Amino acid sequence: MLFRIDPSSGVSIFDQLSGSIRAAAIAGKIKHGDRLPPARELAKSLDINVHTVLRAYQVLRDEGLIDLRPGRGAIVAQTPADGYQNFNAAMSALVEEARRLGIPPAALAAQVREAYQ
Repeated sequence: MLFRIDPSSGVSIFDQLSGSIRAAAIAGKIKHGDRLPPARELAKSLDINVHTVLRAYQVLRDEGLIDLRPGRGAIVAQTPADGYQNFNAAMSALVEEARRLGIPPAALAAQVREAYQ
């Protein structure tokens, strides 16, 4: 599993991480029952604090996306991929159009955030 963060982003690291995991679930890259990397292992691989990973996991737990079980770690509880097929297609088209127009990812993200509010 590959999750990415950008330390220079204006978005908090735990928000980036939880968003990356959420996006993987929506895209169907992780599925019900999959085990996420242990917090310490993920923190080490991303060179971030373990508490940041735990906070991201707690946000996802509160959303019902993952279960946190002592001794078993973080396990994907549900995956919204089935209900997001049209969304994924629209998102792919949006990203492709942004690339065609030369819109940088940060500008696209800012536009999406603005449109969402």
